Amino acid sequence: YQQLIEANRYPDGGHGELKNAIAEYVNESAALEKVVTPHQISVGNGSDELIRSILIATCLGGEGSILIANPTFSMYSILAQTLGIPVVSVGRREENFEMKIDDAQAAIEQTVTETSTQRPPIRVVFVVHPNSPTANPLTLQELEWLRGLPDNILVVIDEAYFEFSQASVVQELADHPNWVILRTFSKAFRLATHRVGYSIAHPELIAALEKIRLPYNLPSFSQAAAIVALNNRQTLLASIPEIIAERDKLLKALSEHPALQVWPSASNFIYLRLQQSGNESTSKDLTQVTQAMKDQGTLIRHTGGGLRITVGSPEENTRTLQRLQAVFA
Repeated sequence: YQQLIEANRYPDGGHGELKNAIAEYVNESAALEKVVTPHQISVGNGSDELIRSILIATCLGGEGSILIANPTFSMYSILAQTLGIPVVSVGRREENFEMKIDDAQAAIEQTVTETSTQRPPIRVVFVVHPNSPTANPLTLQELEWLRGLPDNILVVIDEAYFEFSQASVVQELADHPNWVILRTFSKAFRLATHRVGYSIAHPELIAALEKIRLPYNLPSFSQAAAIVALNNRQTLLASIPEIIAERDKLLKALSEHPALQVWPSASNFIYLRLQQSGNESTSKDLTQVTQAMKDQGTLIRHTGGGLRITVGSPEENTRTLQRLQAVFA
């Protein structure tokens, strides 16, 4: 793309044109009865900035803790820890990686009753839909639990991979003023280098985030790139059906390998572990596989007690399978 940018001018600090374009896209993709307006959108320098703003607004200075279910996106805990905010972690069920809801509820109730300043009440619950790195969408049970949380707990639902899963809760925002949806241009829109993320929420929540946001937080070239991407979304997103088809082919092939345990995916990546006693992959084994693949020219990620493989082109996926076969030969 080409965009005329006056380098001697500051960027649009209010992101007006970009917010309008995002609102149009959100409404189009969800066919909403109650449309999302630009006043319900905040734009960040990547989702990381938005996460940090949420943490500052809710938990800073001993005001609150956050709740996560591991394995999940690591930046929630990393950013919280840099701000001195306690992180409460619960596990996931091995069969489908659903959050252990009873443990999560118990953690919330425990922090409410605790008087220790070391563990302030949980003020934010972070979930990913579908989760990273395990690629599973939120279950009906998880959604029902989130709907039942009190209004003084902020529910952050990260939909970074929405374009691949087509699973969203944006249609429920009108009924839940304590919900925030995060999305990004780094995945399906291929603008990772430009660092553009956005949040969708009730106007009052967005107004609070806008007060915390640094001025001119998004450079003009990043705003221009995101607007061009949205204006050409039909072209950019046209490859998603092929990616999903390739994902399913890759998943089927990996599932047939006796050394691997593979889970279903609602994203553009696949999560797997090594078949061992108790279906537990040791860190040493996973590190060895990751390094062996890297030595052959294929990068996969060792995370969350397993391996995450991003779906590539048909040729890349074929090479990945061939190299995995060589590793386990």
